[in-house]
Amino acid sequence: MFIDAIAPARLRAPVLRLPVLLPGFTVAAVVAVAAQFISEHYGAPAMLMALLLGMTLQFLSLEGRCVEGIGFTARHVLRLGVALLGARISVELLLDLGAGLIGLIVAAVAATILLGFLAGRALGKGWRFGLLTGGAVAICGASAAMAIAAVLPRDENSETDLSFTVLGVTLLSTLAMIAYPLLTGWVGFDTRTTGVFLGATIHDVAQVVGAGFSISPEAGETATLVKLIRVSLLAPVVLLFSLAIRAGGLGDSAGGKRPPLIPGFVLGFLALGALNSLGLVPEMLGGLLADASGWALLIAIAAVGMKTSLATVMQVGGAAIALIAAETLFLAGIFLTAL
Repeated sequence: MFIDAIAPARLRAPVLRLPVLLPGFTVAAVVAVAAQFISEHYGAPAMLMALLLGMTLQFLSLEGRCVEGIGFTARHVLRLGVALLGARISVELLLDLGAGLIGLIVAAVAATILLGFLAGRALGKGWRFGLLTGGAVAICGASAAMAIAAVLPRDENSETDLSFTVLGVTLLSTLAMIAYPLLTGWVGFDTRTTGVFLGATIHDVAQVVGAGFSISPEAGETATLVKLIRVSLLAPVVLLFSLAIRAGGLGDSAGGKRPPLIPGFVLGFLALGALNSLGLVPEMLGGLLADASGWALLIAIAAVGMKTSLATVMQVGGAAIALIAAETLFLAGIFLTAL
């Protein structure tokens, strides 16, 4: 009773809602564990498996005890996972690559997002979808898609667009993991240049690691480093999107509130990155936070899958498929030309 009297209502609310949220979260977590098992034993991408397995359980998000927990997991656990990604980032990563390469990566990310924005509108898919796919391709695949989706204004297609984007970038990333090492050998790249190309063009971190270390340890380490530089751009990009949406009055106002100036999960990402750069995050803790981030995102995408109809995703149309493929080829073309 004493605690109830002194604790603010907003702090008591999650505790009071825990029995309501737990069934939906638990189901999403079980799906994530199953997806990870399939990934480890059969080589399938964990994110893709979580999304597809989640879709088979869509009925749980329509009615029953799991509805609220699935919605909470798809939204808030997702944001926690993105925030914890900051534990992988440090200023030392930037210094190791040099200003020229970092400038090229930033320019390529910006150009790919701009392509998505313009092509999305031109193809009739809208600017939201263009930013979502462009950012996912340019930065870090499924993780970026989920972070960007968290700040975009919501509409009736939000869940379907996110599921399609995660599905698309994961499939394309898997194809790139197989094709790009062959391509770099064909064009004659040396080991370091190959690592740079793989890290700069493959969408998801796991596929970057797989492609790089399939060639050599040096290529794998270089590819992973370059990929983490792209990951470090996630927070600035999401922040810019959030500020632009807020300034344009395009935010989700269904609840009668303006969106925050800086989303909390972006602040968390930046804070962890700053602490890691200052050497205040022990290596063991950093590893635990990175693992926690991976699990949170995997659980969240399972919940997103449960809120999505596979039939609806398959109806997004040829324009959406062409857009995400064009963005992927555009990014690869930039680095093939530059390197």
